[in-house]
Amino acid sequence: MPRLSSAPGQIPGNPARETPLGKPVVISRAMRDSVGTFWDMLVVRLIFIIVCTGAGYHFRPFSLPRLHAALAGLLFAVAIILFELRLRKASLRRLIGAATGSILGILGAYLTSLIFMHTTMPEATRSFFSLSIFLVMAYIGLVLGANKGDMLNLQALGGLFGTERGARHSTKLLDTSVIIDGRVADIAETLFLDGTVVIPQFVLRELQLVADSADPLKRQRGRRGLEVLQRIQKMTQLDVQIAEDDFPQIAEVDMKLIELAKRYDAKIVTNDFNLNKVATLQGIEVMNVNQLANALKPVVLPGEAMRVFILREGKEYNQGVAYLDDGTMVVVDGARRMINKTIDIAVTSVHQTTAGKMIFGRFDERAEQSRPGSAVVAQNEPPAPRGAENGPGGERPRPLYPESGRS
Repeated sequence: MPRLSSAPGQIPGNPARETPLGKPVVISRAMRDSVGTFWDMLVVRLIFIIVCTGAGYHFRPFSLPRLHAALAGLLFAVAIILFELRLRKASLRRLIGAATGSILGILGAYLTSLIFMHTTMPEATRSFFSLSIFLVMAYIGLVLGANKGDMLNLQALGGLFGTERGARHSTKLLDTSVIIDGRVADIAETLFLDGTVVIPQFVLRELQLVADSADPLKRQRGRRGLEVLQRIQKMTQLDVQIAEDDFPQIAEVDMKLIELAKRYDAKIVTNDFNLNKVATLQGIEVMNVNQLANALKPVVLPGEAMRVFILREGKEYNQGVAYLDDGTMVVVDGARRMINKTIDIAVTSVHQTTAGKMIFGRFDERAEQSRPGSAVVAQNEPPAPRGAENGPGGERPRPLYPESGRS
C-alpha cells in the first residue's frame, strides 16, 4: 500500500510497501523507474490477449462454436503469458542450454522417425510412435539443457556474451550483520563499492525483528541498520534493489543468503566469520569488511619506534596496554607504571589473528628518564608514602620463612 512517510528505514518522500510485520520497507530507485516498463508490458499483453481471442473467434479451430473458440484463444494467450513470465526469471545460460537441448532432441526424433518409415508398421502405429518420440526427445532435451546450462562459459564466446561475467560480478548481496555494522556505507561513499546492491527481503525482515526487539541494545542496532540503508539508497553510484526471492524450506538466514547468491551469481558482503567460511566452501565470492579493515591498517615492522598512550594494565607482569587510532591493541612490556601517559616504545613483534592485528612492544624506562622532559616529569611526581615501603598500613611485611625464635 503506497504511502509517504519518514519512518526509520525509509527515505522521506519515497513510497513504502507494507510488510507482514506492518512496517514500511524501502523500495529501490530501479523498482520505481520500472513502473513505466510495467505499464508498457501490460498494454502489450492486453493487445496479445485480444488478438488471440479474436483469432480463435474468427478461425474456429477444431470446428468449435465461435464462443468456445474465443475462450480457447483466451486460454492460449494466458498460458503463453505465464510461460513468458517464467522465462524472465531464467538466466541467459539456462535459456541457451534449453534451446540447444530442445533442438538436439527434435533432430534426434526426426532421425528416429526416418527409421520407422522403412518398416512395415501400419500408418497409424508409425505416426503414434513418431509423435511420441518427438515429444519425449524434445522434452528431455529441454529439461537437460536447462539444468546443464549453468556449465556454459559464455565469456569464451566473446562479443555480446563477453560482458556477462562483469555484469554478474557487479551484483552484491548485503548481510544483516554488515548493515548493522554500518561501515559498508562509508566504503560505498568512498566509491570502493559500486554496481548493483541487492538487499534480500528476508534480510529486511530480520532487520525489522531486531529493530522491534524488547532489548534496548538490539533495538538501537536495528534502527541503526535502517539508517544505514537510507544512506546507501541516497548514493547515486549504486543501484539498490530489493530481492523478493525466498526459500521457505530453509530456516537459517545465512543459508538463504548463500542460495540467493548462487541464483544471482552474486558476491556476499558480510563481516560474519562463519558465513564467510561456509560461503567460500561453496564457491561463492565473499567481500568481508573486517578483512578489508585489517588490510588497510598501517604496516608496523619489528624495531620501529611508536608513540602510544598507555590506557590500562596488561594481563602479564609489568605490562601496559595501548590502542592505536584504528583500534589495534598494543601490548607494551615494562609500561605498567606509565598508565595514563604517552610514551615512546620499540616494536618487538606483530601478530595477525582472525580478530585483527596485535602489536607487542617494549618500553625502556632508563632511556625515557635520560631525556630532559622525562626527568622533569619524574621530579614533579609526588614521593611515595613511607608506609608504602613497608606494606599496607605501614606495617612490616611478614617474612617468608618462620623466624628462628619461633617453633
